[in-house]
Amino acid sequence: MLSVIIITLNEETMINDCLLSVKFADEIIVVDSGNTDQTNKIAMEYSVRIIKCDARSGYDQYRNAGLKTAKGDWILYVDADERVTPLLKREIEQIISSNSEISAFEIPRRNIYLGKEMFFGGWGNDRVIRLFKKNKLLKYNNALHEQPEIEGQIGQLQNSLVHFSHRNLESMLYKTLLFTEYEVDLRVKNGHPPIVVWRFIRVMFTEFWTRFIKLGAWRDGVEGVIDGIFQVFNMFVIYARLWEAQITKH
Repeated sequence: MLSVIIITLNEETMINDCLLSVKFADEIIVVDSGNTDQTNKIAMEYSVRIIKCDARSGYDQYRNAGLKTAKGDWILYVDADERVTPLLKREIEQIISSNSEISAFEIPRRNIYLGKEMFFGGWGNDRVIRLFKKNKLLKYNNALHEQPEIEGQIGQLQNSLVHFSHRNLESMLYKTLLFTEYEVDLRVKNGHPPIVVWRFIRVMFTEFWTRFIKLGAWRDGVEGVIDGIFQVFNMFVIYARLWEAQITKH
């Protein structure tokens, strides 16, 4: 039995196609991490189970809540902006029916950004661990950039998830405000040193060098340049908000 778990936060424009791509599952669980739009209403048309979580509990807790609720022997995590292709569906079904001894599987991911498939700037060779035997997935850790704690061997699937990342600049700005808040909270809790001018300059330069020189963001064309610059901006926002939090605290 396969349980699919989807974490959502106001995904009314994306959830329908996601659910269509995973309707082969025996059970679909939608984790509501603070939906205020029509996401849950659309999801209910697919006879899913909806569980609500505290909007500030962290992404590890969202995934753990879905895991605790799931009844399947196998767990597949899919984000609302991802799609399971027919080839990936067939491969997953083959794995489940073969009684594989492997505990979890990495899945390659094709990333679509502003309508274009991306290969550079950090997008290339993207693989995510998303398919698990339930009894081998112990839990997820970390409120942001959450990681699974697995007992046993990790294998690799051949077919890809399709990830429709940012579709427009508005969604990019919205998620920057959301995710940088998590980033700042983590840095404050870990006692980050005070923000000074040279630290701003260093992190901005490092991010620019990483995205454009080391990872070649420009090779993806205009979209790659936009993404590279936006990643530098994202780092600026993190440290500006961290500075704000530090001076407010004192």
